[in-house]
Amino acid sequence: MIQSSLRPADRIALRARYPEILHRSLLSRLIAPFAVVAAAAYFVFCFFFFNVPQVIGEAQWERAGTYMADWVSWEATPRFRFGDKGIELEWTRSLLGDNPDPDWITQTGPDTYAISFGDDANRIEVAKDRVLATVDGTEHVITLADGGAVMPDTATGDFAFKNGRVTVYYGFAGLAEIRATQVYVRRRFFGWPNFFFDTKSPFFGMEAGELWTSITSGPQIQPGKSNLQLAVDEFLTNSEWQHLDVYNKLLQTIVMAFVGTLFAAIVAFPLSFLAARNITRNRMANWFMKRGFDFLRSVDMLIWALFFVRGFGPGPIPGIAAIFFTDTGTLGKTSTESIENIDDKQREGVRSVGASSVAVQRYGVVPQVAPVFLSQVLYFWESNTRSATVIGAVGAGGIGLKLIEAMRTNQDWENVAYMVLLILGVVFLFDNISNAIRSRLIGPVAH
Repeated sequence: MIQSSLRPADRIALRARYPEILHRSLLSRLIAPFAVVAAAAYFVFCFFFFNVPQVIGEAQWERAGTYMADWVSWEATPRFRFGDKGIELEWTRSLLGDNPDPDWITQTGPDTYAISFGDDANRIEVAKDRVLATVDGTEHVITLADGGAVMPDTATGDFAFKNGRVTVYYGFAGLAEIRATQVYVRRRFFGWPNFFFDTKSPFFGMEAGELWTSITSGPQIQPGKSNLQLAVDEFLTNSEWQHLDVYNKLLQTIVMAFVGTLFAAIVAFPLSFLAARNITRNRMANWFMKRGFDFLRSVDMLIWALFFVRGFGPGPIPGIAAIFFTDTGTLGKTSTESIENIDDKQREGVRSVGASSVAVQRYGVVPQVAPVFLSQVLYFWESNTRSATVIGAVGAGGIGLKLIEAMRTNQDWENVAYMVLLILGVVFLFDNISNAIRSRLIGPVAH
């Protein structure tokens, strides 16, 4: 449309002036569509090479929902064993105290128990010779034989049978596994149980108002210690949540990230002057220094952590060393490039007044690269808080080790959620601190 308003002579002159734009070759015009087609073909290749359809088809999506439910809920797991003397009620890792008597379990007869999964329309009645499962108001009789439980003829999609075991699912409320020798119940409740006090604490089971009264004006529970001090101690030494240990591990992670990043900055910055060609006029020194940076940063932090854990044993020292090695290489590389791209006029100006070589670098180079370098250090410090959690999982200490221990039990997912939230809080806090310091160093970001 622009060319149509021009005279023929002007169009010819315009084409002659900008031939690379108005007279592009066929190859240059095909580069963009060819790149799009190549990228699409590559994604299709990866889709089938990694067998994505089979992976999606065989994925156990229900486990994702179970894990997410475990993050925000807890389970009570009573067992009703069929013994010679009748039905014996046992508790597996009870979070309800030494003598749990929940209102959702009632003994309806000498040898009969009823377990409610929310209401009377969803319940289990356990007797020695049979189990009556009520699902959405419909009753299903499950008989017991020597070979195991027998699947009822009235079973719906809420029932499953495997190896002589009938499982009845009640959604979020839980499930019941019926076998020939026992009935195992997993009753789920929303929330985090015993988060403040475990079952052995004198404050266990207290409501908020009752707890406040006990702390402020109640009779002294333990001689030589106020109720407030006792409550804090009971909270920190909670056997279920282990708050004090979690906070110590989180502090270890923070220290690992800070010390590792600090040491890397202290070492990388002066070494980058040796690697910069415009500062150190020695090609051999430049080459060896840069290859040293490449070596340190080419080995992943996790690999360094595994190496140092093997050498020093588990603990925060291997984590600090892994962060130090990796960040020294990366910060050294970026600092070298910053120094090599400075405006050399400032150095010449300082040198012209007869300053020494050290003063030339101090006043001619450092002011130009320091804001960028400090900004990078702050970013690495923030990022290493997350990285320290990951390397902690391989034995480098910190909350990462605590996190992987909770995950291995496959039962303490609420503890996993708790630690993940703490890590997120620390990362968000350090992100704001880093941004505030960075704004003071290089000025606020323009909008």
